[in-house]
Amino acid sequence: MKTDKIYLVGFMATGKTSLARALGARLSWRVEDVDELIEARERKTIADIFARHGEPYFRAVEREIVRLLLPLRHTIVATGGGTFADPENRAVINRDGLSIWVDVPFDEIVTRLPADGRRPLASDRDQLERLFAIRQIGYAQAQLHLDARRAPIGELVDRVVEMLNAEC
Repeated sequence: MKTDKIYLVGFMATGKTSLARALGARLSWRVEDVDELIEARERKTIADIFARHGEPYFRAVEREIVRLLLPLRHTIVATGGGTFADPENRAVINRDGLSIWVDVPFDEIVTRLPADGRRPLASDRDQLERLFAIRQIGYAQAQLHLDARRAPIGELVDRVVEMLNAEC
């Protein structure tokens, strides 16, 4: 394996955080979650940040967090659903490490989303579906693609490790 940093990218509710933790345990690497770091820094939930400051503020904080993670090595980063959709973040991520698109079909994502308001961009299904379609274009620019539909985390970890070994 020649990479020393992995960024898991993809839409919300694709399992990036769970996969990052399991993969980090397998590789004995550090794990960071962009959304969790934003919430810790701002001392607010993402929903609160969106409600009080708006999406542009959230995206600016997100870009700062991505830059703060750059010096870390032997790290797996679970990005937020919109992180890699931002062209600036995408370029930085693809230069800094290996980006892996965790791809789950829209219908499966909908079944995974909680209806409790924690996902501010998921409140309107039609709008969510449009956002999903738009973001697919950015995710397709990831260096590797992982079809994660209906697969258990252990199987996904095995597949990622196989991909990493094939990269050598």
